[in-house]
Formats: sequence, C-alpha cells, structure tokens
Amino acid sequence: MTETPETTTYTFHFKYLDGEHVDTTRVFSVTLDERTLDVLMPPLDEYPHWTNLEFSQCPNCPLNPAEHPRCPVAVNLIPLIDFVRDTISYRRITITVESETRTYLKNTSMQEGVSSLLGMLMVTSGCPVMDKLRPMLRSHLPFATANETAYRFLSMYMLAQYFLVKNGHAPDFELDGLRELFLDIQDVNQHFWERFAAANVEDASTNALVILDNLAQYAALSLDIDEMEETEALFKAYFAQS
Repeated sequence: MTETPETTTYTFHFKYLDGEHVDTTRVFSVTLDERTLDVLMPPLDEYPHWTNLEFSQCPNCPLNPAEHPRCPVAVNLIPLIDFVRDTISYRRITITVESETRTYLKNTSMQEGVSSLLGMLMVTSGCPVMDKLRPMLRSHLPFATANETAYRFLSMYMLAQYFLVKNGHAPDFELDGLRELFLDIQDVNQHFWERFAAANVEDASTNALVILDNLAQYAALSLDIDEMEETEALFKAYFAQS
C-alpha cells in the first residue's frame, strides 16, 4: 500500500486592480510533497504536443526520450499555462501568497506574480538541471529582489559543498560549477520560449520567464570580484575568531 505523503501548499491569490476587472480574484495553488518538495499534479488523459521531450528539447537536457517521452517541467506547467492564457503581463494586481507558515502580499504586475509561480513549478518538476535549485524552495521567498536571489543562490551552493565534503566528494569552493549552473539555467529558460509560443499564451508567461532569466543573469554577475568583496565585508565578525 502506497503511503500518502505529507504535503505543503502555496496558494496564490491574484486580485486585479484595474477598473475592467475590479474585485476579480483568481486563485492558483501548488501542492508539494513535504519531504522531497516534488510538485504533486494529477495525471491527464492527454497532453499537448509541446510537452513532448523532443519538442525544443534543451541542448543540456540529459533525459532520454525513450525513457522520458515528455518534458517534466512542461507537463507540470499545463495548469499554469491555462491559468494565464488570457492575461496581460502589465496588468496591475494585488497578489497574496499563503503558505503553511506565513502570508506574503504585494501590489505588482501580473508578470511578477506569474514569475514566482513559474519558478516554483520549474524547480519541483524533476528537471535534472532545475533540480539543483530545489533546495532554495525550502526557504521560498516570493517576490525576492535580485540581491536576495543572488545571496540565496550563493548560500545554497556553498551549503551543497559542505554536503559534498561530508559524503566524501570534492568541493567547489572556487564556484566554477556555479557559473556553469547559471548557464544551464539560462539554456532552459531560453528554450521554453518555443514551448510557450506553441501553447498560444499571452505575454504574462513569456515575460515572467524573462524575469526569471534576468534574476539568474544578475546572480551570475554577482560573482564578480567587486560584488563578492562587498558581501565579504558583512562577515567581519567571523574574521575576529581566527
């Protein structure tokens, strides 16, 4: 008998602020396995052609079409694509994100709200590339700034090095692998443009993808030595111990 996993749910409330859709609220929920942070989606009877793995398959994708006929991210984006199909990126909204522990609220654009949803689904779907960002979801921060995202990227990667050493593997304290990871993420983001185009969505999803890609690029640029030195100065209290 299969044990039912414990779950955690994020619920996104999109309330339109413009006169045309005043008092209109749309809700989208994401349920995750509490232990693995896998997104839990019910299977469909049919899947659109743009979910096929070989449809605009990312060049850095290690999956074999014979074993994985569909892109795991594309499959789990179907509900989101349907949700935003007729929305416009610049439409002003109040978005409320409810989790098990706290609630976030922001007046923003539709594209930023969709970006938060998109990022969550992309890292919990089982994509071998995006899976490397899954640990960040344990401390998910909706509407994170570029600086916050860069800090969390770097912190996650350094914690990964600790676990590598603990398990007998060589660490990467020079951050060479992190730079490669950013490039891999950008490849995935860029190749999803074609899938979104095939799904005939409005610009909310594509612009949300731009936001995610810009955050990844900013985090990569933050590896510049001057930026790192600025962050290093905040750790002075640790230097006094040596």
